[in-house]
Amino acid sequence: MDILLIAGLWLDASAWDRVVPPLSELGHRPVPVTLPGQGAPPANATLEDQHAKVLEAVDAAAYPVLVVGHSAASTLAWMAADARPEKVTRVAMIGGFASNDGEAYADFFDIVDGVMPFPGWGPFEGPDSDDLDEARRTALADAAIPVPEGVAKGIVHLHDERRHDVPVTVICPEFSPAQAKEWLEAGELPELSKARHLDFIDIDSGHWPMFTKPRELASLLAGIAGA
Repeated sequence: MDILLIAGLWLDASAWDRVVPPLSELGHRPVPVTLPGQGAPPANATLEDQHAKVLEAVDAAAYPVLVVGHSAASTLAWMAADARPEKVTRVAMIGGFASNDGEAYADFFDIVDGVMPFPGWGPFEGPDSDDLDEARRTALADAAIPVPEGVAKGIVHLHDERRHDVPVTVICPEFSPAQAKEWLEAGELPELSKARHLDFIDIDSGHWPMFTKPRELASLLAGIAGA
């Protein structure tokens, strides 16, 4: 199966470098997506630019296709299911959830000179980053690509109710499946509450398992693709 891999904020497609080989070994065709403003021009990209790039990858993929979004990019994966419900067979969300129609995509941190820079490790202390050693933290921070304001503050638009028929699997790194289900039952994940086929899978890692548990993550993704 073609597996599209969309990295989260501040990351480019190289974030998947250690996940691609084991996925290929397991018989799948992994396709890391290089997003405008996060590895590809234009530097002042918008959410619409990134959405268009993901759809370009979906349209180029062989059917069926699994679309994987990490963190904030879980919403980009869900937007792909909304736009191509007949082509996207499954969606996997790693450490993130789909935003709702009309919400800002990722307006989480201060905008400086038209971009949202990586805010440092302070906001991610604890379970998010406990499995990252100092060398990995330094490498990630040094390579972080400031997210264009037009992406971070872009408004999510969802149109096709058929997206709710697309099976969704949430891979839970720094939080547990039990916690995710509690949030769902408390009404904190309204978009996902409409999904008719929703699963939660645990992975023993922090927020960035593609760096700390790449083979385990690849195995989980292969299992989702074969479900």
